[in-house]
Amino acid sequence: MVYFHIMRRPKFAVGEYYHIYNRGVDKRMIFLEKSDTERFLESIQVFNSREPVGSLYEERRKRKRGKFGGRTSTNEKSERLIKLICYCLNPNHYHVLIQEVHDGGISEFIKRLSGGYTMYFNEKYSRSGVLFQGKFKAVHIKTNENLLKLSVYINLNYILHNIPNNSSLIASSVKEYYNTSAPSICEKKILLSQFSSIDEYKKFSNDCLKVLKKRKTEERELEMLVFNQIEHA
Repeated sequence: MVYFHIMRRPKFAVGEYYHIYNRGVDKRMIFLEKSDTERFLESIQVFNSREPVGSLYEERRKRKRGKFGGRTSTNEKSERLIKLICYCLNPNHYHVLIQEVHDGGISEFIKRLSGGYTMYFNEKYSRSGVLFQGKFKAVHIKTNENLLKLSVYINLNYILHNIPNNSSLIASSVKEYYNTSAPSICEKKILLSQFSSIDEYKKFSNDCLKVLKKRKTEERELEMLVFNQIEHA
């Protein structure tokens, strides 16, 4: 990882950045089809509103009619709960880097996101009960250096897990960062403004990825060493 482990959830503050993540209960898959990742990404956009939001179905109908209670989009800056910086959805877990822009925004946003997606998933796959493993995890990102490195960790997280980039069960904002013409739901300027070009950010990402892969290998080797010592004690 690119930062130290935090034992308890930080107190959220407006203007600060946080790494939010969670996985399926018992490590189960939370995205079984491409339509599931698409649903989760749509939920990220729709539920990011300070105004009360109904079901995704209701919000789709409002958009078709052009009615949002006087607003034209749930993404207007003055009405958002958070700013989404980057994301990665893997088959059994997700990562998002977000900035709180409204007091209590992160907690409300994740409550809507996880609750709405759990209802959708349970209905679609005829199951009941919790989908995610307990409360979401959060880490406060306190330095710009860690903010930049974390963007790489999240954007390229599927590579660290050896998931092919053509898998229909992943979705990553790396495409938004590497291709300026691609549709975007992220606030990319916060990161990209610190680089002279997209190519420079790509090089930074590749360099960071090499370090992350090396660190992951070392951690795996250390775990095996400790395990073998216990086995032969």
